[in-house]
Amino acid sequence: MKTILHHISQEPRKKQQDQLPPALVLLHGVRSNEHDLIGLAPRLDPRFHVISAQAPLPMGPGAYGWYEVDFLPGGRFRINEEEAEHSRQMVTQFVEEVKASYPVDPARVFLMGFSQGCIMSLGAALTNPKSVAGVVGMSGRLLESTMAHLAPVEDLRGLPVMVVHGTQDQVIRIEEGREIRDTLSKLPVNLTYQEYPMGHQVSAESLAEISKWLTAVAFGE
Repeated sequence: MKTILHHISQEPRKKQQDQLPPALVLLHGVRSNEHDLIGLAPRLDPRFHVISAQAPLPMGPGAYGWYEVDFLPGGRFRINEEEAEHSRQMVTQFVEEVKASYPVDPARVFLMGFSQGCIMSLGAALTNPKSVAGVVGMSGRLLESTMAHLAPVEDLRGLPVMVVHGTQDQVIRIEEGREIRDTLSKLPVNLTYQEYPMGHQVSAESLAEISKWLTAVAFGE
């Protein structure tokens, strides 16, 4: 289907006859592609319609990103803010296109991203919380532009947010994850924050907890 972002789609492995399935939109990290996170689908609730999007910026053969980033000494970053903001808006538009293009429950569309995809997922959810039913952010950070475009507090009330980060992450340090925790703790979102003894990755332990959280939020189980 023609949408603003190229993507691959996986229908629910277990269909429910009485209702449309929830959608889980996956956003990969920098210099990866839409085939990366779709590999997590078999370990998530089989009732999700999973859609994995490709970031818009080519960065090499099979490599894409949401914005250009330079890694600096001391764990610092320099990013292309204009590209990041444009990609955030594209993700927001893509969510609406998913609702219109696929037989999914428009009230149960979730975002889940890793690294740069986490940054985009949190950015889209926190600036347009009414468009999503919840968001999972793995090993990312908050951009200043996200906070500058933050939705009104009342629109954020009760938004389910799960953030996970590795204490041994050498790409995006644990301090960034804790800054997300501290910032979102001051907002009326429904925050779940977890740290794991892992690097810049998705571990079996973290994914198991994410899967449980998604099932609970999407299906009330």
